Amino acid sequence: MILHAVESGTGAPVVLLHGLFGQAGNFATLQRRLSAAHRVIALDLRNHGASGHAPVMDYPALAGDVLETLDARGALPCALAGHSMGGKVAMLAALMAPDSVTRLLVGDIAPVRYPPGFRQLAQAMAAIPLHSGLTRAAADAALADLAAPGVRGFLLQNLRFGAAPHWRIDLPAIAAALPVLEDWPACTAPPYAGPALFVAGARSDYIRPEHRAVIRLWFPRARFVTVKDAGHWVHADNPAGFAAVVEAFLAAG
Repeated sequence: MILHAVESGTGAPVVLLHGLFGQAGNFATLQRRLSAAHRVIALDLRNHGASGHAPVMDYPALAGDVLETLDARGALPCALAGHSMGGKVAMLAALMAPDSVTRLLVGDIAPVRYPPGFRQLAQAMAAIPLHSGLTRAAADAALADLAAPGVRGFLLQNLRFGAAPHWRIDLPAIAAALPVLEDWPACTAPPYAGPALFVAGARSDYIRPEHRAVIRLWFPRARFVTVKDAGHWVHADNPAGFAAVVEAFLAAG
């Protein structure tokens, strides 16, 4: 699948992959900053944003979409960065096509299985009655018991209001895929030999000390950085701190 892309700047390609329920626009601030020195491409992953919808939504399909899209845009090899689900997509793309990825940056995720964290939210989102006259306040209230205000605002970016309210994302396909997305796929590829940076939020527990061994099995050159004043959404919680880490990694030899 060829994915919707937001592109800016010139130079060596840098590709940004959002997390679950996200979209390319989540990286708008970072993209503007990086575009001063790089060709920056932010992608909408399948079933998200303005990209196409499909019932199959596993990591090989997601990584294949990314590589196919970048090849079609003449943007390989590239530096590849992804957050959360997008970080798993980036990791698998680097393992599948190591010659296409010059360096890898992973935002607050490890190549491990995580416990269910979004299934109730997905059910609550699907239960919002999409009738004419639906207001953002009413949709927000429907999620109030399950998520903090910032998370609710992030999720409701995907809901289009007006005469015929609808989800821009393929919510049924995403909800059905959650058990797969929580996991890490079976992979027979050799470890990725390029430079890799794993960026954690100081207030997040997504990358635990015990994850470092398995990370280094797949990414033997992995380094680890923690961004202060940030939780799981590192790039949103501390944009300047995260951007400084990305810039330093891209500039490293």
